[in-house]
Amino acid sequence: MSTPHTDEFSGLAALITGGASGIGLATARLLASRGAQVAILDREMPGGAIGSAPGAAGGGATAGTTAGTTAGAAPSGHRRLGDDPRDAGLRPVVADVTDDAAVRSAVAEAARALGGLDVLVNNAGIGAAGTVEDNDDAEWQRVFDVNVLGIVRATRAALPALRASAARRGEAAIVNTCSIAGIAGLPQRALYSASKGAVYALTLAMAADYVAEHIRVTCVTPGTADTPWVARLLQAAPDPDAERAALNARQPMGRLVSADEVAAAIAYLASPLAGAVTGTALAVDGGMSGLRVRPPSRS
Repeated sequence: MSTPHTDEFSGLAALITGGASGIGLATARLLASRGAQVAILDREMPGGAIGSAPGAAGGGATAGTTAGTTAGAAPSGHRRLGDDPRDAGLRPVVADVTDDAAVRSAVAEAARALGGLDVLVNNAGIGAAGTVEDNDDAEWQRVFDVNVLGIVRATRAALPALRASAARRGEAAIVNTCSIAGIAGLPQRALYSASKGAVYALTLAMAADYVAEHIRVTCVTPGTADTPWVARLLQAAPDPDAERAALNARQPMGRLVSADEVAAAIAYLASPLAGAVTGTALAVDGGMSGLRVRPPSRS
């Protein structure tokens, strides 16, 4: 049996958007534990969480947190930056992913602080519920501005550093957080699904554009996950317990996905160990996208 690689990110620098909670924070902690220097970009940091951390930079006001049906599991999915003493090693930079100037400034600061960038994880996103009738044009524009253009802005800003990494090391990596909602039809998720479908298509296009420059581009497609956004969704339901049971039942494994499980998939895709992997989506969805199982028999 092969020995797990626990230091494959040694000497590498990673930037994670939407990194202050949920999947982003779980990913930041995991990459750091495997040797990476990690910067996290979010629209705001929890009060007191970065008091002793260097280098928080300017910001905006509407984006940067993980959401939708992409996210992580209790209790880890609900931990926030500063809850763990190891978070002191993470470098926070504050920016709203809808603000191009702020993103460019924050990415440049992270690259300066870390001595470059080898990995970019585009994880920032927001959720939306309803059919095509339930959200106005402004909400459609807001969600796409965060979930799709947020990736565009962060990637544009990071590409010079990623190109330098690829020239120096032979490769660099970008991992986007997509969703099961981007590849399967889910009820009451029209806007969110459209934005994540765009992320999936964008991932493939970016992979084709940058493969010759040795910059790998991939995405993860999590199933319904127990993150802060999903917790808020459940709290707003008329019967939170019944809604949670329905979400659990929707996934063949019978439970929600955890932030740590999604983070592990992101770490694999970002790792030099996945050097031949690009232009692909890795499902972390409890079998939701590919399995058609019989419902439990009723006794």
